[in-house]
Amino acid sequence: MNYKYLKGPVFSRRLGKSLGINIIMDKSCSFDCVYCEVGKTSDLTLIRQEYTPTHLIIKELDDFLNKKPELDYITFSSTGEPTLHSKINEIINFIKEKYSDYNIALLTNSSLLWKNSVRKDIINVDLIVPSLDAVSSEIFQKINKPNPNLEIDKIINGLIKLKKEFKGEIWLEIFIIPGLNDQSKELNKFANLVKNLRPDKVQINSLDRPGTENWVKTLSKTRKKEIKSYFGNLKIDLEIL
Repeated sequence: MNYKYLKGPVFSRRLGKSLGINIIMDKSCSFDCVYCEVGKTSDLTLIRQEYTPTHLIIKELDDFLNKKPELDYITFSSTGEPTLHSKINEIINFIKEKYSDYNIALLTNSSLLWKNSVRKDIINVDLIVPSLDAVSSEIFQKINKPNPNLEIDKIINGLIKLKKEFKGEIWLEIFIIPGLNDQSKELNKFANLVKNLRPDKVQINSLDRPGTENWVKTLSKTRKKEIKSYFGNLKIDLEIL
């Protein structure tokens, strides 16, 4: 079978041997992030719908997983924001019911976690890697260029609710852009949030491949070490990618 919705398995620097599921293929997203390696968002939306046929994704998964491949994770890592897919729970439940030996990871920009329905839909995955690139509204707008109906406080509240309800692991990803969210004021806000949220891990990420905007630069090794010091007293698993 030629797979349209599955990618890999590939070796992920964060997740090991990972089979990707692309359930949003046309760059429908709630953000238009300046660093996105996929490019500009074509559909800046908060509307949840069946962006790709659920039954076809399940068919591909069944064909692939029936061969019993060795995987560390099956990962929802779409071109757009995967939680926009209104039937993501059906795909998750299929894997859990028929191929329960596999771990499921979800990469999300956190933008819809304030919705009770979204948190309910993803509650059965094993690992959630939510991103948060800003704590202040001004920086949030500059980096993530969100749908006009999104506010950073709403997203942070969604993360807090997720932490209370979710039984799996949460690895919080923070993408640092020099000159924007690497300033002391913003980094101190990040540290305070992490202190209260207590995720299982914090991953500090920066530009690895060209983003949407060519002015976005990567972090130097020296600056990465300096940023790490802001989280040093929190006694939390911190990883610099």
